[in-house]
Formats: sequence, C-alpha cells, structure tokens
Amino acid sequence: MTQPANPAEMQATGTVPAIHSPALRDVLELLKPITWFPPIWAFMCGVVSSGQPASGHWLPIVLGGMLAGPLVCGNSQAINDWFDRHVDAINEPNRPIPSGRIPGRWGFWIACAGSVIAFAVGAALGIWVMVATVVGLLSAWAYSAPPFRLKVSGWWGPLLVGLTYEGLSWFTGAAVMTSTLPATPVLIVLVLYSLGVHGIMTLNDFKAVEGDIQTGVRSLPVVLGVRNAALLACGEMALAQVIVIAFLVQWGLTLSAVIIALVLAAQFALMPRLLSDPARYTPWYSATGVSLYVLGMLAAAGGLGGHW
Repeated sequence: MTQPANPAEMQATGTVPAIHSPALRDVLELLKPITWFPPIWAFMCGVVSSGQPASGHWLPIVLGGMLAGPLVCGNSQAINDWFDRHVDAINEPNRPIPSGRIPGRWGFWIACAGSVIAFAVGAALGIWVMVATVVGLLSAWAYSAPPFRLKVSGWWGPLLVGLTYEGLSWFTGAAVMTSTLPATPVLIVLVLYSLGVHGIMTLNDFKAVEGDIQTGVRSLPVVLGVRNAALLACGEMALAQVIVIAFLVQWGLTLSAVIIALVLAAQFALMPRLLSDPARYTPWYSATGVSLYVLGMLAAAGGLGGHW
C-alpha cells in the first residue's frame, strides 16, 4: 500500500492534500496502546489497596481501567502528538499526524473529544474519580501545550508524568472501589511510588538525548549528563521504596515490607550494569529493574488492602 505523501512536501510542490477522515487504525496508533499498561497497572494496584472485593464492582473496575488507559493516557498521547507535530515532521515523519494519515486539525479535535469523553466517564464513577480525571486531563494539556509545555523540563515533566500515570491512576482505582477519598496510608504509598517514577521517566529520556539537544528539551540526561542522570534516577527509585518499606513496617505490614525489600535488593544488584553504560543498558534495566519496581507496588497494595 502506498504511503501518503508528507504534507510538508505537498505544500512545497504546490499540491494541496484532500482532507479526509482518518482510518481507525491510524487513530489507534495515535493513542499508543503500548503506553496504557503502566496506568492500568497502577489502577489495579489502587483496586487491590482499597481492601474491597472485586465482586459487585466489575463494571466500575472495567470503566475505571478504560479511564486510566485509553481515555486519559491515550488522550494524553494524542495531545502530545498534536503539539509535537512540527518536530515530528522532521524527526519522525511517518507518525500519524505529520504523515497526513490524520490530516488537517483532526489530531486536535481527537484530543478535545477524548478529553470530553474521559471527563464524562470520570464523572459517572463518582466525585473523587471525577476530580482525579480533571487533574489528569489538565496535566496532560499542561505537559504538552504552550504556554506551559512542562515536557521541556527534565524536572517538571517527569514529575508530572509520575504523579499522573502512577499516582492518579492508583488513586482512581481505590476511589472506584470505595466511592470515598482513599485512606491516608494508601495516599502516602501512592505518592511515594509516584515520586520514584520520576527516576523511571528520567531513564526513558536516555533514548532521545541527541534529539533533545537539537530541539531544546532540557531533559536531565542533557542537563546533568548521562551518568549523573542515571545515578539520580536509581537514587530516586531506591529512596522511594526505602521510605515505603519504613512506613509498611510501622503499620505492621511486615510481609509486604519484606517483599519490597527483596525486590529492591535485586534492583541494587542490577544497577551497577546500568551505571556502567546507561545509554546502552537502559532498555535492559527497564525490562528488569523497572519491572521489579512495579511488582513492589503490587506487594504494597496487597498489604494495604489486607490481602496478606
């Protein structure tokens, strides 16, 4: 199948592309389903941490999972691609918007429609889920859209992603089950794990250091250097888990604390290889160390919910 011509090339040759409705597969590509897993995992941690049985809550759980994944997270991807369309036209011209597969202002209207639908679903699931949804949507626009465009900061961008992808999704899962503000221990743990995700997002920035330098994005690998940024990322992830362990011990949730201590020890064993060449080994550590980190989240959630 012939790929559509780049809109920029059409403009240069005087050819005006016809505006057409985008194909469903191109809209799905815009929403990036691969990015939905982290917030859905955090949402399920919230469900587990609530201490409520799943029976009788299946519809809210399904709707809440859709809210955390395709509706809020997916919509944030559409927002980001719309406001990055000019840069993507240079660096990644085959993406849905710069390639013309999602033509005209369709990308913007998809982002707007997604925000409205997400708000409606959040409102239907209760006041606290609605509040979390509004915060998540505002954060998605502030992350990508001017004048805020927080993604250009290596400090604020990853912090916002961590607090929304993990924290708000966890909050939503707990609120869906109880229809109330989650308990204080749940709030403490979800905030700590969200702050640790700042380190994970910093590791994700290693793959785009050259592009960030060229486009003026001040990611931490650009600002601090790759090795220093890797050290900071490992320290943030470890410190968050150490504090979670301390709280769990204080609350008498010893089994959860031991499980998290074990996965943290495994992360410490993996970190020297990452630090020996962060640019090379970040994908490997994301598959190993980061996986251990999120397994610890579930262990904490199980303890908080009284499941062990």
